Amino acid sequence: MTGPMPPAAAATQRAPRSPGAIILRRILGSWQGRFGTIVLAVIVALGLLAPWLSPYSPVDIDPDAFSMPPSAAHWFGTDEIGRDVLSRVLHGATVSLQVVIFAIGLALIAGSLLGLVSGWLGGRWDALIMRVMDAFLAFPLLVLALSIVAVLGPDLVNAMLAIAITKMPGFARLVRAEVLTLREADYVVAAQASGARPFRILFRHIWPNVSGNVIVYGSLSASQALITESALSFLGLGVQPPTPSWGYMVATGIQFYQSWWMSFFPGLAIFLTVLALNFLGDAVRDAFDARLGDSHG
Repeated sequence: MTGPMPPAAAATQRAPRSPGAIILRRILGSWQGRFGTIVLAVIVALGLLAPWLSPYSPVDIDPDAFSMPPSAAHWFGTDEIGRDVLSRVLHGATVSLQVVIFAIGLALIAGSLLGLVSGWLGGRWDALIMRVMDAFLAFPLLVLALSIVAVLGPDLVNAMLAIAITKMPGFARLVRAEVLTLREADYVVAAQASGARPFRILFRHIWPNVSGNVIVYGSLSASQALITESALSFLGLGVQPPTPSWGYMVATGIQFYQSWWMSFFPGLAIFLTVLALNFLGDAVRDAFDARLGDSHG
């Protein structure tokens, strides 16, 4: 009869961790990752629970509470027409995060597909797709977004579409560069020799080796998308009133410089969200960096 297995031997027979669990452990293993995750989790929770947490309606006007400073009744004060600033900041979180998720998600999907096609086909298709992407990159990000919204019209959906278009070329060029390198790899050549179709090669053999860098780029681009949305709303080309938006609230608040709370609190929300996204993006980049794998343990 054999005795109990030694702890060291038992540890060696444990199931290996999945790649996702390892990446998550590395992200949460750094203080930047923990800070970004906690702050974003709080902001997302506040946005989702805004209908229940908000002490007032974000759009109702109170004629007896115009431009009131922070108080026990209104923690963040009220705006120029008596709307509760705290309620509008909470509801604005949903709008701002919705823009980031939709815009970056659409840019990631469209840009990655274009990059895969361009890098795999090469030749005229590669030249055509890349010249179009270069044309987009020739404009500053905010100028291009403003131009697109000016053509489509000021609206939340159009603002998200404009941000997605401005971020799409970055994804396309990143994926194309990776595909140009990987299509000469031995396992890709072997798959071609075995008769595998291009679609299977791209999404079975190439995409898994590209997705890590794409996720990292997407996480780092999220903060830029939020800033662009805030700038569009600041200029009146993003979210339209009375829907609360942090950028629009800042734009309105600076017109009433004596009522500092009207722009300070939505500006603080933008600052914390962008800071958290940047920290989380750095942590994701480090987690996917194979050279730093050992240091994250």
